[in-house]
Amino acid sequence: MSEKTRPETAAPLPAPRAPRHWPGRSWRSRAWWNTPRLVRALTGVCLAALLAAGAATGTVLGGARDGTDVIGHQAAPQVVRSADLYFALNDMDAQAANLLLFGADPDYTALRKETLDAYEQRRTQADNDLQRVAEAAAGDAAGQRAVQTVIGELGQYEALVARAQLLEEQAHAQAGRPSADALAAYRQATDLLRQRLLPAVDEVTKANASVVEHNYGDRRDALAGGWWTILVFGLLALAALGLLQRLLAVRFRRLVNVPLAAATLLVLAGLVTALTLASRADHQLVVAKSNSFDSVIALSRARAVAYDLNADESRYLTDPARAAAYEQSYLDKTQAFARVDGATLATYNDKLAVLAGRHVLDHGQVGFGGYLGDELRNITFPGEQDAAERVLAAFQVYQRDDRRIRELNAQGKLKEAVTFDTGLTPGQSNADFGVLSAALDDTQAINQRAFETAVATTDDDLGATAVGLGVAALAAALALTVLGVRPRLREFV
Repeated sequence: MSEKTRPETAAPLPAPRAPRHWPGRSWRSRAWWNTPRLVRALTGVCLAALLAAGAATGTVLGGARDGTDVIGHQAAPQVVRSADLYFALNDMDAQAANLLLFGADPDYTALRKETLDAYEQRRTQADNDLQRVAEAAAGDAAGQRAVQTVIGELGQYEALVARAQLLEEQAHAQAGRPSADALAAYRQATDLLRQRLLPAVDEVTKANASVVEHNYGDRRDALAGGWWTILVFGLLALAALGLLQRLLAVRFRRLVNVPLAAATLLVLAGLVTALTLASRADHQLVVAKSNSFDSVIALSRARAVAYDLNADESRYLTDPARAAAYEQSYLDKTQAFARVDGATLATYNDKLAVLAGRHVLDHGQVGFGGYLGDELRNITFPGEQDAAERVLAAFQVYQRDDRRIRELNAQGKLKEAVTFDTGLTPGQSNADFGVLSAALDDTQAINQRAFETAVATTDDDLGATAVGLGVAALAAALALTVLGVRPRLREFV
């Protein structure tokens, strides 16, 4: 047969192509997820969920601890210290003015000594407060500038007061009529105090009060969101442990895996504890800041203003040329203490009496403002209402004494006015002022104790012991989870 007639050989068929292996799809197939792989994967999820829950809890509670530390141990005490410095400086100036009032009159010999002792006591207090404020302001540039201003000017102020006292002694002036030179030196001193020293101290107070306010808002927001974060991550960890427990029960025919059950109970207890601690931290933060610290600051400022009021009375008698200005200053500070809208010095007492009477009948009615009004709107603790009402009553008595001083002075009875102003016999102005000061201190002490207790409670709740227990609980839950699955996995080796 010729090649032309030979039938063509059929082309060979291609061999069937082997199915391509896609590694990325294998884990998606149901057959790939055998029991060991399921157990390992779900164990990994449990461990990751436990670590995430621990991290979330640590972040939230650690933030609460840090926020309380800033408020309770740094900014708030600094506010109190600077407010105390403000008060001490004011009282120094009040005592300096009183010393000028006494002159060389022998009737005031004993009172002059007491006043000089009070001045030295306040000067020592101011020096100590200034040192503590300076130490606390070490990391604050604005605070350091303000403190340096006070340090630089305080020595000059004290020198001017000493000069005024020396000139007064040399002049042998009568009561209430200091020599022109002594009065000029005192004017320089009190102007320096009011224009330079007190504004600088107030700057430190306001700056730290702002830190407290901002930190408080941030911490409360963080705790509100953090509570839910802890809850979500805790529930995820519990859900993962529950799924793992069920998987082992179904695949291995075991009703309960004891280590996993213990881990689940431990996580549940930790979740409840963490949520409780977060809620307690939030509550104590409210107690420390809103309930107590706000009152502490209002009362601290009220005390400083009250001592400035007392100084204005003495300045009013000491310096007739500035009497009108000091009288207006007295009214302004009276309004800062307990603001009565539309009141003048002549009408203030009657208007305040009406508002105070309404408040005594109904504690919910506080018809006046100022620092005392702020305090009476923030009554929280046992005994605080009575203490604050004693402040109100004592302030009304002191205001009536002030009008008596001005009446005596207007009648030309200067020495009687000086005696009534500086006298320490019950019923005299300075004695009644002492009652007001003691009532302020008592009310502030109630709030200060509550503040310190709230901060200490959070310190205990979120301190090193709590951190250690939390870390130990997390480590135990992780170990129990691994311990619960390890024997089951060994069955496949």
